[in-house]
Amino acid sequence: MQLTIDDHERGKDFVTESEHKRLLQGAGQLRNPERNQLLVMMLYRHGLRETEAANLTIQDLQLESARLWVRRIKGGLSTEHPIEGDELRLLRRYLRTRSLNLPWLFVSERGGPLSRHSIIYTIGQAALKADLGHVTPHMLRHGCGYYLANKGYDLRLIQDYLGHRDPKHTARYTRTASVRFTGLWGNKA
Repeated sequence: MQLTIDDHERGKDFVTESEHKRLLQGAGQLRNPERNQLLVMMLYRHGLRETEAANLTIQDLQLESARLWVRRIKGGLSTEHPIEGDELRLLRRYLRTRSLNLPWLFVSERGGPLSRHSIIYTIGQAALKADLGHVTPHMLRHGCGYYLANKGYDLRLIQDYLGHRDPKHTARYTRTASVRFTGLWGNKA
């Protein structure tokens, strides 16, 4: 076992933006492609844990205003997130494929809520189709944090978006964000 001095010395445990796109394509090759692509997109875009995704309900959606209520677990702060256009289109396409009288957003083939184990399995299968190797839902959550940090968003915004109560859980994303180092060797007067 390798000992590390700090969290940033861990191996890569996140999905990049380009890997996320490949994962979406892989999910489209599985059974229930609309559901699985939406699952991959929402895990990444909203930094959801697999249990948070499994717990999403139709009532958490406000399609008219393109908003999603994200109920965080583990003592996290729940927040309302915007749903972007491509995600909204995918969401509507998925909703047309299933019975709307069921309360859960992600539904299994048996008509019940998609379990967290099914979510883990689905992400793993999509990763295999995308030739990405081992990918977990939590790697999509971390990918969200790194994506936001690399876009230059501050620690506080990322903390609130991911529902962290303690900023120490968010610091890993901003601390190792490559965008911080851009231009270090340019002409700085």
